[in-house]
Amino acid sequence: MTAPFTIAQLTDLHLGPIAGFELRYWGPKRAIGYVNWLRNRRDAYDEAVLARLVADMHAQQPDHIAVTGDLVNIGLPQEHRAALAWLHRLGAADFVTVIPGNHDIYARTGSRAPLRLWAPYMTANAGGEAYAASGDGFPFLRVLGQVALVAVNSAVPTPPAMAWGRVGRSQLKRLEQILTRLGRDGLFRLVLIHHPPLPGQAGVVRGLRDAQAVETVLVQTGAELVIHGHNHRNMLAWRPWAGGRILVVGAPSASLGRRHPHEPLARYNLYRIAGPAPWTVELIGRGLAEPGGPIVEIERRKFALRDEQK
Repeated sequence: MTAPFTIAQLTDLHLGPIAGFELRYWGPKRAIGYVNWLRNRRDAYDEAVLARLVADMHAQQPDHIAVTGDLVNIGLPQEHRAALAWLHRLGAADFVTVIPGNHDIYARTGSRAPLRLWAPYMTANAGGEAYAASGDGFPFLRVLGQVALVAVNSAVPTPPAMAWGRVGRSQLKRLEQILTRLGRDGLFRLVLIHHPPLPGQAGVVRGLRDAQAVETVLVQTGAELVIHGHNHRNMLAWRPWAGGRILVVGAPSASLGRRHPHEPLARYNLYRIAGPAPWTVELIGRGLAEPGGPIVEIERRKFALRDEQK
């Protein structure tokens, strides 16, 4: 690449309000989730704050936007439709890549709706289909110059009070094949996943059930960058592999407008990718430093992916 390629990440939007109270979609899990939204989320996650972050993000002129899940709250059809309208405002489907989170695929009833409604944002582009046919589902692949977005779905319907995820054997096999092919051609492999992908990054109730298997695939095949959401926190980890080291980054919610236990205020990340190999990534975090304040630069760090971590 002659100039850095910039990916912007938004995650865990939790767009409100919750609407669409059709009886067939209700059960214990959605009832508990709705009460939690009323008590804890409704006044904390603010679409006006998100709009300010998005305006600031567009001003930075990223080359592509990745939305790493939890666009909605309890996975009702009307929430999914409202999120689609928001995506249309965010950008065209060839400019925005989306993966679902556990709040999007919340319960068994209606679990396929976001995959259908948001499909234009969750399908391979022509470059990706050259490596992996889109008809195989997740992971889907978008190749943007020398940067390849590998989009994994970790969201599955879970019992009440549970938020764990699973990638599954089929996706793991496909992920291994895709990462291997991309690595042979020297592309920058950027994996998108909602749940933190490494063992120990989330507890039993919220974690990825097959994190060990995901980590094994990543380390055996290699990747350059993995980005995720779910924990609503700034997270950074490394995993070595034969060709260097994998940078794993988690971002906070992009809509949190007031103090909330153990969560930073609204933020988005920019990843400026420079290469080809040896690749470097500059991570720039922008968001709120204080409730009601301006959108400012919170963090800026640059990483080399070839050398072992010091």
